[in-house]
Amino acid sequence: MASLNKGNIGILPSGALGVSFFYHLTRKLKQNDGSVYLLERQGSKSAKALRANGKIDIDTSEGIKSLSTEEILKPDLLTCYQSGLLPEVVLICPNPDQLLDTITTIVELLVLVYEKGQISSPNESLPLFVLASNGIYFQRFRQIFIEKIEEATLFARLPDLWPEIIPQIVCRLLRGVTIQTGLRIGSGTKTIYRPGLRGRTQIAGGSAATRTRCATVFTERGAWFEEAANSSATRLEFDKALVNLAVNLLGQLLAIDSEGNFKTLTVGEILNSSNQSRIRELVDRVFRVGQMVKVYDLQEDMEVIFKQTMESAIEHATHIPSSLQWVDMNLQNGTLQPQMTPTESWLIEPLIRYAKASDLEDAANYFQNLKDELINKLTLASNRSNF
Repeated sequence: MASLNKGNIGILPSGALGVSFFYHLTRKLKQNDGSVYLLERQGSKSAKALRANGKIDIDTSEGIKSLSTEEILKPDLLTCYQSGLLPEVVLICPNPDQLLDTITTIVELLVLVYEKGQISSPNESLPLFVLASNGIYFQRFRQIFIEKIEEATLFARLPDLWPEIIPQIVCRLLRGVTIQTGLRIGSGTKTIYRPGLRGRTQIAGGSAATRTRCATVFTERGAWFEEAANSSATRLEFDKALVNLAVNLLGQLLAIDSEGNFKTLTVGEILNSSNQSRIRELVDRVFRVGQMVKVYDLQEDMEVIFKQTMESAIEHATHIPSSLQWVDMNLQNGTLQPQMTPTESWLIEPLIRYAKASDLEDAANYFQNLKDELINKLTLASNRSNF
């Protein structure tokens, strides 16, 4: 069985964010030499549709570029392993609600590796996996990963891998906290992918060696990846959540008025001084929860965190947040539903749980009210678009 293909990068799946990463990791398609490719998500209907279409259309500064799926779209992880196509690094960026299935697939890959007698050397047989989806909490998924390995052991599909091998396996699961964006326009054969501007991705989790190797592989391809100053992904995720919730969730609330009229807003418009009281309250609530779960020290100053949030967001002042683009696109297509995007949902729901577990009932109610307010606004916008 072939070992990992050193220096190769697989991007799973071929969604808006994945195609955006592909675009930048191939230096805007100018270095599309076959060492960076998209991977199918196991059982994905959209991947099958892409293969049937035969091409992926990417909107670039030079116009629409059509790339053959035969060249850039590889099979799922299990098939890649069996065919000797496993990349050294897999950048995982599906919607948050698809991540559990992806974790299951990685464990299935572990089972295959064991059956081929390669489980004792995971550094040579198992890729580095970088979770780059927005709106997730890495510790939760790492724990799920370990639990699924234990479950496979319980059913005798894997041997007992403690204490030597499990740490080697777990440190190959890393977190990429990213501000990279991408947009999918249309559907079916008319789908066009529009990469966002080159954005920074900070790599945390894993071990010092795996973080360094990931950063090296990505940066050699010209993308903006760097090792996080703090190896803990949770602090990065909370900091990113503050920016995400401020510009995407609050942005939607500000973009839809009381009658359901929608107006696209840039990040700069959302951060306008007239809106800062709402942003400050949001930051304060998240900060208090973060203190209770040991993300922020008790000695830290909320005002410092608020300032950092504003500074991080204002770097993208002219950008229209992805959730507002999503609302706009669905309104134009007549497909807007009164429900939160997976990104906002996977940020808000854990915050509600953490707040309740920390006896911060006011914070839990605040986040629940935000959720209810957003769904109400989306309902108004959806109803108005149907008139």
